[in-house]
Amino acid sequence: MTQLIKTEWLKMKKYSAFWWVLGLTALSYPGINYMFFKIYDQMASNQSTGGKLIKAAIGNPFAFPESWHTAAYFSSWFIFIPSVVVIMLISNEYSFRTHRQNIIDGWSRSQFVSSKLIDVLIISIMITLLYVTVALVTGFTNMEDSTGDHFGKAYFTGLFFLQTFSQLSIAFLIGFLVRKAFIALGIFIFYFLILENILVGISRLKLGDAGRFLPFEISDRMIPPAAFLAKLDSPEKYQQAFDNIPLHIGLTLVLTAIIWGICYRLNNKRDLK
Repeated sequence: MTQLIKTEWLKMKKYSAFWWVLGLTALSYPGINYMFFKIYDQMASNQSTGGKLIKAAIGNPFAFPESWHTAAYFSSWFIFIPSVVVIMLISNEYSFRTHRQNIIDGWSRSQFVSSKLIDVLIISIMITLLYVTVALVTGFTNMEDSTGDHFGKAYFTGLFFLQTFSQLSIAFLIGFLVRKAFIALGIFIFYFLILENILVGISRLKLGDAGRFLPFEISDRMIPPAAFLAKLDSPEKYQQAFDNIPLHIGLTLVLTAIIWGICYRLNNKRDLK
């Protein structure tokens, strides 16, 4: 296992696109959180009764401990960016026939898939560390009480990691099945950004919200919308979203296990071509 980790890390650290995408993610996470902080700040700074009501109803969603939740929600919008690297990594294995060379060099078929699982884990950990950095900086910047509860919602770190790993696993599955990088990227981005959102919207109107069981929506709902977006609209729905988190954790774990089970099984039956 240690050798697999070393091998995959050597591949990634020499892959310039990996660092470009990681840099883009490092810019997008603080960028989107800062943008919504300014929106909240303008709303709450309003000297009218409305601004006072907002502060009374939700406090400061960018201060501890709420910053863990807020940063997780907004940062999760950009999981599609590291998905590009995941798809490119698996597609390159087939484009350059390195998957065959690994088998010739003595790897088993299962080890090959395990090496890609390691790739997804490494990227997920790095993306989660970026999120943690944003949550900490946001929380300390907006800290109003140095003796308050700073880490009461730090459990969102685990939820964010699981969501990231699950959604990157879906990206990997598409790349693994299609093999062609640009086709796989097109399918992934179209489904992630357009098709599933349409299906979720239709399901809310026609199918009793059955869209909550769609692949990305399952893990998306582990992280409810930030307080100042959802709580003001409907406190009841906001609380219900939190109550449903355990269900979506379970569904996400099952879906992710199925995805990797498919990858292992299919790779064991595939021709090395």
